[in-house]
Amino acid sequence: MIITITGRKCTPRESFKGLAERKLARVERLFGEDAEARVTVTVEKNQQSVEITVRKGGMLVRAEERAANMNEALDLCVDSLVRQIRKNKTRLEKRLHAGAFNAFAEDEPVAEETEFSVLRTKSVVLKPESTEEAILQMNLLGHQFYMFQNSATDKINLVYRRKDGDYSLIEPIE
Repeated sequence: MIITITGRKCTPRESFKGLAERKLARVERLFGEDAEARVTVTVEKNQQSVEITVRKGGMLVRAEERAANMNEALDLCVDSLVRQIRKNKTRLEKRLHAGAFNAFAEDEPVAEETEFSVLRTKSVVLKPESTEEAILQMNLLGHQFYMFQNSATDKINLVYRRKDGDYSLIEPIE
């Protein structure tokens, strides 16, 4: 796995970089050596945050956590990433290399996170994908909605998670 570590308002120490590489080894055996991981560390007033984005092909998995120090935030962030992967295990098995989940332990049940807030506006490049792929991508990113180009209709669609936990698809009317 190719790991890139970036610091915002700080310079991560070599000991942190080594710890990040050891922690991400848990995720590397699932995605393989050709995956890319981007670790961003941000120092704020009383907290430090770690954001990890793992990319393999067109698939993204992202987690962000805050704690009093970088190492704690890294531990929480890797655990959050593993929870997301475990929650979507059956769908991911089709897309990741064979046998990736054989040695993957299911330590505790995964609770679904329900809080969210809109923090910023993004511009995105849309790629053709099925509704199921879009829902999987939305879950891996940890978002509540996901805009995509439907490969069946070539129209821009939006999937979102409902309050009852189900998913809905919004399609444009011509």
